[in-house]
Amino acid sequence: MARRPRVESAGFHHIYNRGVERRIVFLEQKDKEKFLDIVCEVSLHYDFVIHGYVIMDNHYHLLLENKRENLSAGMRQINSTYAQYFNKKEKRVGHLWQDRFKSWYIFDEKYLFTLFKYLEQNPIEAKITKKIGEYRYTFIHDILQNKLRNCMKESFILKWFDSTNELLKSLDIKMTEEEFDKIEKFQKDSTAYKREPKIVMQKIELKEYFSKDLSKAQRDTQIVKAVKGGYAQSEIGRFLGLSPSRISRILKKKSKVKL
Repeated sequence: MARRPRVESAGFHHIYNRGVERRIVFLEQKDKEKFLDIVCEVSLHYDFVIHGYVIMDNHYHLLLENKRENLSAGMRQINSTYAQYFNKKEKRVGHLWQDRFKSWYIFDEKYLFTLFKYLEQNPIEAKITKKIGEYRYTFIHDILQNKLRNCMKESFILKWFDSTNELLKSLDIKMTEEEFDKIEKFQKDSTAYKREPKIVMQKIELKEYFSKDLSKAQRDTQIVKAVKGGYAQSEIGRFLGLSPSRISRILKKKSKVKL
């Protein structure tokens, strides 16, 4: 069966991925912390906003907003960077993720909170905890602990509710079968992508980012802009005649964070 076309348009996306053969890919807390570090570091480069998330032992969900048509490039960076970290740490080789990540474009604003609620109730459905906010690797836990990362501080959830108590009350209401059915139908709907708004953002050609008279500092700034514009580090490296590791070092230096 042909794959459902990936929607790259700017907007909200539900992202999901799990370990190959359903294996555990987050063995300990520091693995989940590392994954969140990578998500936020990549979000900085690609102009992503994380509106919600949950990290379980063998899979993760992200409620992500991309400002440009660069979803696949950014998610490849997230998944490959974590896989490199995990394989090195565990002294393993081979694929870490079961497949390319799954994504669903969210064209209905009313669906946003249902999805956010679904993510937050994941640990409860898995019988890991009985109370919203107790599980450490969820968005609401970060809110309660006042430790939201920078990539999450623009979440719609912070604007929709006047207080944390009001948000908790809404999340504490157990999901109905109708809500679960809505999510299941949405994820199985192969025609949903056809209904998304046609937000066309033209990709600027690489040659427009770079010119012969750029200084080294200006070139490095343009490299960051090209990454945010949806180009993979390998593409930029080939265009400039620089190695991928060199591009990576430039991005680390410019962002002052470690990828």
